[in-house]
Amino acid sequence: MRRRTVAPNTTKSGLPMTRLKVRLKRDTTTVLLFALLLVPAAGASAQLLGAKDGPVVYGHHHLSAANVDAAKKFWTEVIGGRIALVGTEKREVVAIPGALIFMTARAATGPSKGTTFDHIGLSVPNLRAVLDKAKAAGFKVVTATEAPPNVKVVDDIGVVDAGGVTGIGYIIGPDEVKIEFVEMKAQKEPVVNHHLHFFNEKPAEMQAWYVKTFGAQAAPPPNPTMMSARLPGLGMNFSTAASPVAGTRGRAVDHIGFEVRGLEALLKRLESQGVKIDRPYTKVEGLGIAIAFVTDPWGTYIELTEGLDKVQ
Repeated sequence: MRRRTVAPNTTKSGLPMTRLKVRLKRDTTTVLLFALLLVPAAGASAQLLGAKDGPVVYGHHHLSAANVDAAKKFWTEVIGGRIALVGTEKREVVAIPGALIFMTARAATGPSKGTTFDHIGLSVPNLRAVLDKAKAAGFKVVTATEAPPNVKVVDDIGVVDAGGVTGIGYIIGPDEVKIEFVEMKAQKEPVVNHHLHFFNEKPAEMQAWYVKTFGAQAAPPPNPTMMSARLPGLGMNFSTAASPVAGTRGRAVDHIGFEVRGLEALLKRLESQGVKIDRPYTKVEGLGIAIAFVTDPWGTYIELTEGLDKVQ
């Protein structure tokens, strides 16, 4: 469920050797569950990682928001993001290190849970403070029902003590966007984009598709029920859905976005591999970027951008 560029002296799990000196207060399964999530995003900033870290990196979450102003208030005042202006039209988005959050004013057709993209994963230095803020603002804390079954939950926090992660928590945000928080006390930023978590009936095939399509690096699964992969600064987890899931279009998280260096060349490669391009390469002058859209084989709508890494 997480991120970062892997350094040379690492273990098979992709973690620095020093990070494996873990106090094993939980069983081995629990430690494996979080092993992949422990690495904070190297050099995270308000900008995207962009071309300096890889030809394809994570770019943005695009949400459906019945009340855009209320959603922005949640993502800034509760979560800790900031307002950024994009392009010549000065479009307001929310920026957190490692991702931008776009919103379209519309009622979501359903929550993020129950789709191929189950939840957004973020890391924070003080999980209790975030959960308390969310609860005080009227949002549901759902750690007890959403945490993995082998994690004990005490007072809304999943008890974890492994290599720098000291807890996990889940909330349901505006328009029923599900968000997971990983507590990393050494983290300096108030919030950092951490991972994406997908659900479907064939997680191994889904992992393989993201590896082939976007050059993600397959990673050892943190839990026998998951498959995992990494892009610079980002973890991706793939789990088996307990029941059929829907595509993302129109839902609380309408689509996810990858920032690409050399978008036109990537699109040509995808077409040669048989990937259908839902929207061809298009320049958006008002935002100063180029975009295209594809859909993964399970229904996750994906925007590809070139230029978002220049947003300050």
